[in-house]
Amino acid sequence: MAMLKVKFNQKKRVKLAQGLWLMNWLSVFAGILVFGMGLFLKIELRKRSEVMDNSESHFVPNSLILMGILSCSFNGFAGKICYDSLDPAKFAKWKPMLKPYMALCFIFNILIFFVALICFLMRGSLESTLAQGLKNSMKFYRDTDTPGRCFMKKTIDMLQIEFKCCGNNGFKDWFEIQWISNRYLDFSSKEVKDRIKSNVDGRYLVDGVPFSCCNPSSPRPCIQYQVTNNSAHYSYDYQTEELNLWRRGCREALVNYYSNMMNTMGAVVLLVWLFETTVMVGLRLLHTSLESIPNPEDPECESEGWILENSVKETLKSALESLKKIGKFNQVESDAEAGGEEGGKTQAVTTVS
Repeated sequence: MAMLKVKFNQKKRVKLAQGLWLMNWLSVFAGILVFGMGLFLKIELRKRSEVMDNSESHFVPNSLILMGILSCSFNGFAGKICYDSLDPAKFAKWKPMLKPYMALCFIFNILIFFVALICFLMRGSLESTLAQGLKNSMKFYRDTDTPGRCFMKKTIDMLQIEFKCCGNNGFKDWFEIQWISNRYLDFSSKEVKDRIKSNVDGRYLVDGVPFSCCNPSSPRPCIQYQVTNNSAHYSYDYQTEELNLWRRGCREALVNYYSNMMNTMGAVVLLVWLFETTVMVGLRLLHTSLESIPNPEDPECESEGWILENSVKETLKSALESLKKIGKFNQVESDAEAGGEEGGKTQAVTTVS
């Protein structure tokens, strides 16, 4: 029994074809939107590539760009089919291509749904790549004279100012690394010598942070050195001075920024998927209604359209049988080739003897 069988007359077929033509061209614009979102996300990720550990995060924008291109191609082609379906002579040339095209549309819809899900599920991967990337980048903050790393100080400072964050997980991360270059340390000073000697790795560690961690909303001048030393500053308690430094880590700030962006994009892609699925169902009904016309010479006669010719169970069963036949055919071919090679070898041995 056919699934979702609908009766059509010529008027209904024409309306369906015209409606699908319009929907396909709207889908082309939706594909351009998906392509644009992927391009925008890729540019945004490239801006902070120095603080990311790997390139896995580019999987989402690359997928969106690919889906956008495929959407424009598939829907542009479908729009042409719908336009030509109004003329039986023109539609005849598309008939052999429609079944493979519908199969490709089905695969495309599965892929676009998968990309929408990936947009929602990328937070964990993004969090790990940013955590390691920021940690490594902070170590190079002081390398302003090292080729290839001289830009890192500016990158980190601009990042902390723009996203109102400090360190990887918080401002205390700066206490664990030497972020002041040796070039700006007075090694004749007793304080500097004592600090370096007190550290196992010989690093100059201070309870201070770069200027970009300072919160301009603080009612007092920024305290960026001796942050944890309450006695070094008048009327100061670093545990209660919430407005002096940014408390949020840059990992959390960036993860929230990109997650919100990808969640919005995922919702848009999901809407595009629903629209594409509707178009695919409509195209299938148009295809079957045109194929089932009892008398092609009388285009005004009624016909039936359906999504599946048989039930879902029967369709899956026939698809599995077809796959098994293909597998058996390939096996027979390989056995025949192997037999031919063995026969040739036997003949060669006989000739030599």
